[in-house]
Amino acid sequence: MTGNQHRTFVYVGLAGEGENIGQGGLYRLEEGEEKWEPVTNGLPENPQVRALLIHPENPKIIYAGTNQGPYRSDDRGDSWHPMGTPRDGMNVWSLAFRPHNTQVIYAGYEPFGIYRSEDGGQSWQETDTSRVGFPDVTTYMPPLAKRVIDIAFDTSMPSDAYAAIEVGGLLATRDGGDSWDSITDGLHIGNNTVDLHGVEVNPVTSGLLFIITQVAMFRSRDRGVHWEHVRFGEMFPGGSYCRDLVIAPNDPKTMFLAAGAGGGGAPAGTEEAGALFKSNDSGETWKRVDIGEVPPSRMFQVAIDPLQPSQMYCCTGYGHIFSSHDHGVSWSMSQLPVALSRGRHIYPMVCG
Repeated sequence: MTGNQHRTFVYVGLAGEGENIGQGGLYRLEEGEEKWEPVTNGLPENPQVRALLIHPENPKIIYAGTNQGPYRSDDRGDSWHPMGTPRDGMNVWSLAFRPHNTQVIYAGYEPFGIYRSEDGGQSWQETDTSRVGFPDVTTYMPPLAKRVIDIAFDTSMPSDAYAAIEVGGLLATRDGGDSWDSITDGLHIGNNTVDLHGVEVNPVTSGLLFIITQVAMFRSRDRGVHWEHVRFGEMFPGGSYCRDLVIAPNDPKTMFLAAGAGGGGAPAGTEEAGALFKSNDSGETWKRVDIGEVPPSRMFQVAIDPLQPSQMYCCTGYGHIFSSHDHGVSWSMSQLPVALSRGRHIYPMVCG
């Protein structure tokens, strides 16, 4: 599919949680258009959409993780149908393909669990997580259930994958997802460094992985054995609330981070400031991206079209959408046409 034939569509999923759970939803915007449109036909009533996944070769096929399990669309979201799993009625928080085989799909749940389908989502089996143990500092927090917020594969070593657990640390599999182990180690006096929001693996440097947390980013060069704190200087003195990390599909050295102040004792009045950061050297150094204005709330998501990488998007949790059509050089802002708050905000964003 050439760039002249392909038009980018961007999708955002809405949800809430806990006492703040609100009206969910799913919205779509076509490249060159200005109007966001709801695309929930066939999804559950008031869908809580916390995960989205686009087929890498056929962007008409989209998967959505909802509070009623995973759903699939074959027409860019115009209609949806459920994919049955043994955990129907439970929240799907993450979705991922196995490298080089889109028939194999993984779904991460809350309450904690990881399921795998080997037939494109027609049937699912629970993977073995019996050896998983969470850091003690995270186990005193009922009723907050452990949730699998992100899953990432090492494309250079497809038997290796990692699962980020919100308030639970990092898991790893060395057998393609048959079984999982916790690889979070060490003494933790607070839960904020093991309150994970995402994991990414460099697609060309095997074993180079990054995790993002409530207060910082960490890097490992040896499959998670040792870790380094990736620092952002004094951009957010009280800690960087890292929410999404994306590696550019056309350049594995280029990375983008959606972040904001807070999560670590940020100065009063700065808790909701947001920013987009960029690295051109596989995460060694970072700089803030000038998107034309300061986001009025934390930056939550970044999305790049793998079939047309000049098309980039980032968004705050409260619906401020920033769009670039020139690889992130210039940006424009729009607002999702719904009222958002802590009770209803954006979780995933994808484009393709």
